[in-house]
Amino acid sequence: MIIDDDDDLREALVDVMSAQGYDVAPFADARVALAALEEGPTPFLILLDLMMPGMSGWEFRAAQLANPKLLSIPVVVVTAGSMLTDGVHTLSDVEILRKPFDVSTLVTITARYAAAS
Repeated sequence: MIIDDDDDLREALVDVMSAQGYDVAPFADARVALAALEEGPTPFLILLDLMMPGMSGWEFRAAQLANPKLLSIPVVVVTAGSMLTDGVHTLSDVEILRKPFDVSTLVTITARYAAAS
């Protein structure tokens, strides 16, 4: 699952992951993504942007952790920001991939989570 409000980046991520053989569920809106997760199926990994309108990545992560059904889905935060706290939430339990990133790094990270699922 990819949750990022940047249309160009989200589409590029879908292209890269699809070319690697993954089924990808892209979302521009974290609230819509959260609803989709609650309905199923469960992805082996969520690539999550932090700075999004509506529901931020911080708020998405807090809601995910509060839901026992979604709690164990691993998250890789894909962010250009340097702050890993929003004053309320921290991100000590996720992997961070800083924008801009090397595509091969993304592929390696995703393959590791796919193998573990």
